[in-house]
Amino acid sequence: MGIFSNGDWLKIPLLIKLCGFIMISVTFFYLGKNWTGGAQQLLSFSAAAGRSPPSVSISPNLNYPFNLSALLNETLAPPPLPPPPSPPPPPLLSPPPPAPPPSDVIQRFGIVDENGTMADEFEVGEFDPDEVVENWSGKNETAAESDGAGSGRVSVKKFQLCPSSMSEFIPCLDNAEAIKQLKSTEKGERFERHCPETGGGLNCLVPPPKNYKTPIPWPKSRDEVWFNNVPHTRLVEDKGGQNWITRQKNKFKFPGGGTQFIHGANEYLDHMSKMIPDITFGRHIRVALDVGCGVASFGAYLMQRNVITMSIAPKDVHENQIQFALERGVPAMVAAFATRRLLYPSQAFDLIHCSRCRIDWTHDDGILLLEVNRMLRAGGYFVWAAQPVYKHEEVLEEQWQEMLNLTTRLCWEFVKKDGYVAVWQKPVNNSCYLSRDAETKPPLCDSTDDPDKVWYVDLKPCITRLPDNGYGANVTTWPDRMQTPPDRLQSIQFDAYISRKELFKAESKYWHEIIEGYVRAFKWKKLRLRNVMDMRAGFGGFAVALIEHNLNSWVMNVVPVSGPNTLPVIYDRGLIGVMHDWCEPFDTYPRTYDLLHAAGLFSVEKKRCNISTIMLEMDRMLRPGGRVYIRDALAVMDELQAIGNAMGWKVNLRDTSEGPHASYRLFMAEKRLLHS
Repeated sequence: MGIFSNGDWLKIPLLIKLCGFIMISVTFFYLGKNWTGGAQQLLSFSAAAGRSPPSVSISPNLNYPFNLSALLNETLAPPPLPPPPSPPPPPLLSPPPPAPPPSDVIQRFGIVDENGTMADEFEVGEFDPDEVVENWSGKNETAAESDGAGSGRVSVKKFQLCPSSMSEFIPCLDNAEAIKQLKSTEKGERFERHCPETGGGLNCLVPPPKNYKTPIPWPKSRDEVWFNNVPHTRLVEDKGGQNWITRQKNKFKFPGGGTQFIHGANEYLDHMSKMIPDITFGRHIRVALDVGCGVASFGAYLMQRNVITMSIAPKDVHENQIQFALERGVPAMVAAFATRRLLYPSQAFDLIHCSRCRIDWTHDDGILLLEVNRMLRAGGYFVWAAQPVYKHEEVLEEQWQEMLNLTTRLCWEFVKKDGYVAVWQKPVNNSCYLSRDAETKPPLCDSTDDPDKVWYVDLKPCITRLPDNGYGANVTTWPDRMQTPPDRLQSIQFDAYISRKELFKAESKYWHEIIEGYVRAFKWKKLRLRNVMDMRAGFGGFAVALIEHNLNSWVMNVVPVSGPNTLPVIYDRGLIGVMHDWCEPFDTYPRTYDLLHAAGLFSVEKKRCNISTIMLEMDRMLRPGGRVYIRDALAVMDELQAIGNAMGWKVNLRDTSEGPHASYRLFMAEKRLLHS
């Protein structure tokens, strides 16, 4: 043992060490195999490389008892002689294998097919069961309420569904009785607003058409929508050959063309940019107006160039064109050049476009083109694509000369004519107007005229003056203009105890933080929010916050007539909006918005009109599955909740970030699909 005690064993040659190690290993392997040869194996461990991760499986001997003494004795005793082999058992007939279960029918939802791959053709999922209500009441259910002073009132506990014939009803444009009483319709008066008298408005819920489906989401909706959601084929019959719209099975397809750009809006826009290099879409040209828009392909394709377009058209023989535009997810509203000012401010649009818009601009001393001039920003462009531009027939050539004469008297610069497109540019100041002969028509408007006063204001046969201080002409390029306080902020008529620029920045910061909370707490990025309306927009901070948080939506900023007119600021920021009185219906089709947002609206408007009137109009505009977010005073929350429940909404009241003791609450609701 001395060799191991004094460490000399370390000096033994390496070959002898290896031989000894191998002998010991073989000995232990032999003993281990004999020791465990007859034992029951409890667990098995498998780690097949390259096929699956290591796993532990249970032995089939799981429930057998184990006797350790017997195992030891069995190992030490000599092995017993094997028993004589027994005759093999007769073969058993194995039962037939069970039939495989019937395969489930695969129902497709979204854009991933049964193999987990992205599909080119897909079906949007149906409404969730809790979003659909069957057998909704066919009549209003009312209840008497007492105010504790002996007098009572009747409240509606459940609003009925309107008749199915009203599924596309626009109250102020479909007022047949008022239209019959018009003294004249030669100037398009029948296409203007004729609202029901007080108390004669909607008192029911506008139903969806039969087999209405969840709208196809953007951006796929730009190219196709469900037939059942807008079940009208008139445009297909009239305009299919001009690449406006086609029908394929249960969908309408939009190839992207128009009457004057049958090869597609993209090619048309490229042609326009090459004609006038100063037309820089998405920088100097941010906000556009498309007059007589058709199905709004011009505006749809401008969106990918960072241009937001207000697409307008009357509800005429092609009455569903605005409905198609909104179903596609493109900003649009029903509006007509007739006898009143359009509901947009002066110097609103960087570019105004008319492609075969069927408007006689020189008629009646050019009064309709004077309205275009009012809305066009100083230095902005008017683009006209029509037959008088390029055809050489005598009548059309006369119309072209009349147009040149009128635009010259308006001091517009004729920039260029190329093919079927002509472009003019508006001056940046009044110098040209003031240098004209005194007898030149049309005259300048009086200095007391307010060009931003538009609610039920008649057209004026005069040229709108540009501000002497240059307000409106000096907006910065996009996207900087979104956060830059514009000059016209100083012209807004409201009491300000601090700097207007500070108010502007504070509003933007406030809504940025609010929307950040909505995105985080209410998962707004997972919601289908495309067509959005802010019903009391202020300076447009809500819409800016949606852009900052990359929510793939556009916002119709509504400025109520009951407050200060901030529309010029909204347009100077590169946004769109409209003036409106919420005591009257809005000029849009039913089911056209995914989200309606209102902050502080009802606590103001309840002094002027019935809250239920506004809520019923919201239900008409909102798509089934759409959301409502109302931030308002506690005093109106109970009434809002009662009306929301009566309309079948899923209502939820929440505290604001200020906590449960704040004077405001957040009213959240989701519209359900109602069937009679």
